[in-house]
Amino acid sequence: MDRALLETLEDGVLTLTMNRPDRLNALNTEMLQRLFDALGRAAADPAIGVVVLTGAGRGFCAGGDVKAMAERGASKAGFDERVQDLRRRMEVSRLLHEIPKPTIAMLRGPVAGAGLSLALACDLRIAGETLRLTTAFAKVALSGDFGGSWFLTRLVGPAKARELYLTAPVLGAAEALALGLVNRVVAEDALQAETRALASSLAQGPRVTLGYIKQNMNLAERAGLAEVMDAEALRHIRCTETEDHREAAAAFVEKRPPVFRGR
Repeated sequence: MDRALLETLEDGVLTLTMNRPDRLNALNTEMLQRLFDALGRAAADPAIGVVVLTGAGRGFCAGGDVKAMAERGASKAGFDERVQDLRRRMEVSRLLHEIPKPTIAMLRGPVAGAGLSLALACDLRIAGETLRLTTAFAKVALSGDFGGSWFLTRLVGPAKARELYLTAPVLGAAEALALGLVNRVVAEDALQAETRALASSLAQGPRVTLGYIKQNMNLAERAGLAEVMDAEALRHIRCTETEDHREAAAAFVEKRPPVFRGR
């Protein structure tokens, strides 16, 4: 049986490919468990500098597997058990957002529902011109999961986020870029190369520093100015003690590109 998630590691870039192309990579239990396990390993693996999340075939991820839900019918599990089970699976979004390494979503074709939530959980999003993005939840009488309402509100503001959730329009690549939902749009045949170039550049960077930058930005989403400044001071001084900072300072004086080693 084909694996629901493919993993490749090259030059510090871990690529996680959701692999159910016949279902537009709709999420199922196996895929989510594999994603959770892979992200947990990536967080602690010094060989990994960047994580890229993408989907096999013509789409990124169509969200939850609604067809499978309909085929299964009503669950026999109790209400509280079902809530707890979903909450456990949703930890994938938190890991994408919080692991101390840059995460990049490479998007093409349909990006919908929980698939959109996973994309929004990443630090950066690069899209091909075939992108078709939608919250989708309201269209299948669901309120939304995997943190999408949290991420979307912070990206586009509460008024636009409410509109996108309540009306669930389908947005093309240009509209998504204009709203700030993606960081850049590239030609479809250049999508993989452009994403790879960005990921490789980050993976070759000062990894400890990039992790601290991500933690600072995450803290800034929920904390007050004083708390953020306390954290900035602490992490900034820690960065001065890294080999990468000493290399960067020497390279600046010697007028050459720095060679970072991630420590």
